[in-house]
Amino acid sequence: MRRTRKISKLPLVIGFIVVIITTFFILKIATGGKVSIIKNGTLHLSDNFTEEDKQLILSAVPETEKFSKDLNLDIALSNSRPSDEKEALFDIILPTVDFYDETSNISSEGFRTNIDSPAANAKISATSLFELSPEKKLVSLDGKYFLDDFEQGALYRVISIKDLNGETISDPETVEVLQKISQKLPELPMKDTTLSINQTGVTALTRKLQTKLDQTGNGAYFAENIADFLKNTDLTHISNEVSFADNCTTNSSTTTLCSDPRMFATVEAIGTDIVELTGNHNNDWSAAANINSIEKYQNSNMQTFGGGKDEESAKIPLEIDQKNTKITWVGVNNSTSTKANGQGASGNHPGANIYDEETVKSQISEAKERGDSVIVDIQYFECYSYPDGYAEMPSCDAPISGQQAFFRKMIDFGADLVVGTQAHQPQTFEIYEGKPIYYGLGNLFFDQTRWPGTTRSIVLTHYFNNGKLLQTRFSPTVYDSTFQTRLMDQPEAEAFYKRLVTSRP
Repeated sequence: MRRTRKISKLPLVIGFIVVIITTFFILKIATGGKVSIIKNGTLHLSDNFTEEDKQLILSAVPETEKFSKDLNLDIALSNSRPSDEKEALFDIILPTVDFYDETSNISSEGFRTNIDSPAANAKISATSLFELSPEKKLVSLDGKYFLDDFEQGALYRVISIKDLNGETISDPETVEVLQKISQKLPELPMKDTTLSINQTGVTALTRKLQTKLDQTGNGAYFAENIADFLKNTDLTHISNEVSFADNCTTNSSTTTLCSDPRMFATVEAIGTDIVELTGNHNNDWSAAANINSIEKYQNSNMQTFGGGKDEESAKIPLEIDQKNTKITWVGVNNSTSTKANGQGASGNHPGANIYDEETVKSQISEAKERGDSVIVDIQYFECYSYPDGYAEMPSCDAPISGQQAFFRKMIDFGADLVVGTQAHQPQTFEIYEGKPIYYGLGNLFFDQTRWPGTTRSIVLTHYFNNGKLLQTRFSPTVYDSTFQTRLMDQPEAEAFYKRLVTSRP
C-alpha cells in the first residue's frame, strides 16, 4: 500500500505574508514614501508635504477601513481657515522674527514671497503655531496680530483630497480620511484655551493730573485713548503706587503723593483686574488711605499682590487659575523702601512686600512643584541720570548697577518671566536661559513730562496656553502735556524697540 505524505501549509502561509510585506515596502521605497496602500486604493501625496507631514499622514490613513479609491492628497496655503468638509486644517503658519528684531508688521505679499523663497527676507521666519515660543517674536500680518483673535494675521495650511482628474471630492469615505489625519495632529492653541494678560508699568494718578482732572471733571479722561486696547484681554494688570484719599490735596512739586477718588474711574475704564502694590508711595498720605484703597480694589473685584494691609498679606503671591493655565505671580520691592522708613509692610502696618530671598525662593519652588508658570515683578532702584532740560537719557535704558544680576537670579530660582514694573523710564529687555526679562516698563499714567524718557511706557501682553507662555507682545505708549496716554504708531514703536535693543546686556 502506497503511503501519502502530508504536507504542512504553514510555510506557504508564511511565504505569502512575506511576499505581501516585501511588495508593500518595495512600493513605498519606489515612491519615496508618497504612497500608502489601503485595500484597493492608493493615496498620492503632493510634493508640498514635508517628510514629517508624510509620516504623520501615512500613520493616520491606514486606520481608515473604508478607503478604496485612488486619490490625490494636496496641501496649500490659504488666507483663511477651511470653511467646509472638503478641506481640513493641517497647520497655522505665523510670521516671526528674532526676539531682538524691531519689526512689528509685514505684508501678506512679503510673507508669501519669503515662504516661497526664504532668502528674499532672511529675518522673517514662517513658524508653525505648534512651535511658537517666547524666543520667537510674533509680528502682525497686514496690521493683524494673530493672537488677538486667532483668525487674522496668519496663513493656513489646508488639506484637500482630489480624484485622479483633479476634482475636489467630499464623499463620506474621503471625509473620513481627512478626519483621521486631523485627529493625528496635536491640539492647536485657540482663543478659548489661551489666557491673555495686559501688564503695565507705573500708574500714579496725582499732582498735575489732579489739575487736569479739575479742568475736565472727568475721572476717566486719562484713559480715553488707551482703554479699548488695555481692556481687550482676559486680565489687565496695573502697578499703582499712589493711594486714593478723600481729603487728597496735591501740587506739582510734592513727593508726598495721593490720588483724588474721582480718578479711580481711570482704573476702571481700562478694565483693571489686578493691582500690584510693590510701589514706594502707597503709604505717603497715610496708612489708612492705603488700607482703604486696597479694600476699594477688592470691593471692585480687583485682586491685589506685592503689598497689603499687613506684612503677612503683603507676602502672599497672586495665584491665577484660568483657561487651563495656572500662574503664581510674585511681587517684591527691592529699592529705597524699607520697613524702617514705613514704606514696607511690617507687622500690622500696610505697605509694599519687601524682598526676602528665602521667601521668594520658596514661593517660586513651591509654584513650580505645582506645575505653575511663575512671574516675578520687581520694584527696583531708579535710574537718576536725568539731564538738565528736555533731553533724552539713553544711559537709563540699560540696567542700572546690580539690576541685571538681581533680575537674572529670579530666573535661576525658577521664574519663567521677570519684570521691572516701577521704573519711571522704560528699560531694555533680554532672553536669559530661554526666559524673558523686561528691566523696566516706564510710566503708563503719571505727570513726568520734564524728560521724554519718562513719558513712555511698555505694555506687555502675555499669552499663555495650557500653562505655557507662548508669547509676550511689546506695545509702547507715550503721553504729552495733555496726560492722555496713547499707543505709539508703528514707526515710533519700531524705532523705540530698536533703541532699547541697543542697550541690552
